Amino acid sequence: MDDSPWGDVPSKSQEDAPAEPSKGNGPTDSTAAPSSGRRPPSSRKIPARKVEVQPTKLEAVDDSLDPLGPLSGGEPAPAAASSSVSIDQGPTPPKKELNARVNRQPSGAGAAVPGSDYEDTTLPLRRPKGPPPVQPQAGAPPIRQTPSSVSIEQAAKPTFDILVGDPHKVGDLTSSHIVYQVRTKTTSKAYKQPEFAVSRRYRDFLWLYNSLHNNNPGVVVPPPPEKQAVGRFDTEFVESRRQALERMLNKTAAHPILHHDGDLKIFLESDAFNVDVKNKENREPDLGQNKGMLSAIGINVGSSSGKFVEHDDWFHDRKIYLDALENQLKALLKAVDTVVEQRKGLAAAAGEFAVSLNSLAQVDLSPVFSGPLQSLSDVQMRIRELYERQAQQDVLTLAITVDEYIRLIGSVKQAFTQRQKAFHAWHSAESELAKRRSAHEKLLRQGKSQQDKLNEVGAGVSDAEKRAHQARLLFEDMGRLMRGELERFEREKVEDFKSGVETFLEGAVEAQKELIELWETFLFQMDAEDEPPLKGQPAPDQPAAAENSQQEGLPIEREAGEGQEAAVPATATDVALEQDA
Repeated sequence: MDDSPWGDVPSKSQEDAPAEPSKGNGPTDSTAAPSSGRRPPSSRKIPARKVEVQPTKLEAVDDSLDPLGPLSGGEPAPAAASSSVSIDQGPTPPKKELNARVNRQPSGAGAAVPGSDYEDTTLPLRRPKGPPPVQPQAGAPPIRQTPSSVSIEQAAKPTFDILVGDPHKVGDLTSSHIVYQVRTKTTSKAYKQPEFAVSRRYRDFLWLYNSLHNNNPGVVVPPPPEKQAVGRFDTEFVESRRQALERMLNKTAAHPILHHDGDLKIFLESDAFNVDVKNKENREPDLGQNKGMLSAIGINVGSSSGKFVEHDDWFHDRKIYLDALENQLKALLKAVDTVVEQRKGLAAAAGEFAVSLNSLAQVDLSPVFSGPLQSLSDVQMRIRELYERQAQQDVLTLAITVDEYIRLIGSVKQAFTQRQKAFHAWHSAESELAKRRSAHEKLLRQGKSQQDKLNEVGAGVSDAEKRAHQARLLFEDMGRLMRGELERFEREKVEDFKSGVETFLEGAVEAQKELIELWETFLFQMDAEDEPPLKGQPAPDQPAAAENSQQEGLPIEREAGEGQEAAVPATATDVALEQDA
């Protein structure tokens, strides 16, 4: 073991090391090449180096740094000085070194050192360990908790507030019509100003509906009210049409697809409406023939000879549901019209009754009889006004909602018809593609003698494939769009009918309260006239002068004593006659 090539023997203790230092600082024989030979034992003395005790310096550290030491809860023992550590040894390792020791301990050693800023992430704990808490800096401003914001689509969606008002009749006898003023307030940047007003007639609203319907196949476009040849200038009809047109425009502007349409912008903003419409029809003549988007990709949308069979159960169930709903709404609208007619009949009957009572009161048989008759006639006139107002409210609350959704179901059916046309256009394109492929294969079998015609037919096949692919995509996209439109239709239907029924019931309750109040007031007046006058009060048929005279005659009653109470009216009359004299 003495001829170790490294010159250090770790198995020997420090007492076995030579106490006499070497005479020089040169390297020992153990570090020299083996071919240099061995030196005498006196030349192999190894100087005392601090590095030699470096591997054992950690063994002399006190137990306070051991991770298991402080778990007993006691104070750490003072560090014991080690005889093997030199005086020039550095101080206790810093906290970073302590952290390194703690992280290197085995997983079964227990928990980390309490009170330490760092913990052993490898130790098994009862719950998953999260990141260490972030302590706010001293003097830093508190973090502001911002509320949850709306989506970008909702924030960027423009708002519209459209009012249709000021209906007035223009034109002569043959060309007379109603013109409405359409006022719009919007936050959309597509319009020149945030607020503007234009004048439109009914056929302009009808043009807007047809344009939106053709531009957006599969979308349920809110329709305008239907035409009416008789009574179109009546006040009630004009008001109901005005409200229906206003609801149509607001629903159209609130639609996520329709409010982007350029035709809506022309309708709401254009001052030269007729000129702009004519220019647009000249630029796009196909839209005037109800072809729209299907013709834009070169697909024939004419009447199809084949019968359409719905293969999608979801659309089939919706068709059956819409047919049943339409029949129920038509029956409800008929019942509401009957109620409205009955209210108008009650109003007319109350008016006739009031006129008869007024005529009877004018006969003037006696003041005692004419007064109550006149009061009853006034009550009947107010009841007639109440019935007329309630009938109009029924039309403008419940009936207008029912009529609107009957027309909306018609618009949904038109969207179904557009989907049916798209289906036929797709299959027509597939048939055309099959024919062109058959012709192309026939030419290929004939050989390469007709190369030009073969290239032409091949180009036709590619074009037919493109058209068939576009038609299939259009049909599928229209189906997805209609699913969303029908869900939107159901949501709006519930909200609109809830609001309409609530307004209808509130109006009915208020009308009944007003009717009860009228009769209670009338009965109170009748009871007040039938009661005998109180002591010191004038009779109902006495003039105001009698009341003053009675007040002056009160001392006479006190002088008369207890037995003179029955003569009080006569005394008051005598006093009045004396004053007149």
